[in-house]
Amino acid sequence: MKRFFVLGSILFVLNVPFSFAQLNWQRADSLFSPLPSGIKVFLSKDSLNGHPFVGYFIEADLKDKKLEFTAETGHGKRLTPSQYHANENQPYVVVNTTFFSFNTNQNLNLVMKDGVLVAYNTPSLRQSKTVDSFYYPTYGSIGINNRRKADVAWVFTDTSRRWPYAFQERPIIAKGITPDPSIDDLKTLDRWKWWRMRTAVGGGPVLLKDHEIFIPNKEEQKFVNGENDRHPRTAMGYTANDKLIILVIQGRTPGVADGTTLKETARILQELGCVEGLNLDGGGSSCMLVNGKETIQPSDKTGQRPVPAVFLIKKRK
Repeated sequence: MKRFFVLGSILFVLNVPFSFAQLNWQRADSLFSPLPSGIKVFLSKDSLNGHPFVGYFIEADLKDKKLEFTAETGHGKRLTPSQYHANENQPYVVVNTTFFSFNTNQNLNLVMKDGVLVAYNTPSLRQSKTVDSFYYPTYGSIGINNRRKADVAWVFTDTSRRWPYAFQERPIIAKGITPDPSIDDLKTLDRWKWWRMRTAVGGGPVLLKDHEIFIPNKEEQKFVNGENDRHPRTAMGYTANDKLIILVIQGRTPGVADGTTLKETARILQELGCVEGLNLDGGGSSCMLVNGKETIQPSDKTGQRPVPAVFLIKKRK
């Protein structure tokens, strides 16, 4: 089956396989108890398209006012999820989020905490080592506002502005010669809005929009030629009845496959009822703790990889 999408003057085709074995999920709350009623844990040890599969997902009730949905950074350092868990007074859930630089520990995607941007998107990507020409990406992000409504959008950040610029329909394809662009440098007529989120984390590419699989990996410059690559995955989405879904998929460990493709990850979120969904940093970074206990086994031989930002679900004070 093929679905066609038009971005500006670019037409691209997303191939979605007809056959996709639906996974069997089982409640796994008892492995991580005690948990509040607003958080449910599910586990699958199944087979996905002929590959052994291990994954967990959290279903958290966004309307449960006993829960706080927030984020935290390492303030210039990278910490393991277990270190964040200890530092943040033992939250219910800790999960990795943004892509980052191993050299500088810098987040390459936005992070918003308490309505404040504490990390920004990479403003530009050099297109060539010999020519001063830059690509201005708008990366997929997921946020939760003060009314506890979730949203996925393509965002552009400017360090001189309080709020990110959000594009709801598609990522913006823009190029220029300045390495630190403003919104005017995007030269787009697409409508944008201020993205007034209380909590938000970025990654990419987007996996679902309006219930449909939609993966603009080339436009977001994420996994440009890696559509069929399998990796451990972290992804997040939300349902029409205000449930936040956090999915982690194990890979590169004994007894399981290398992980899932972007399309397979998108289809899992779709089958879990997500309206919109987003891929986050994966590979060795993929790790989710529930009450301090690991769900999937991290793929790095040294265990949990230190990361510069995490998403948290806490008991609300």
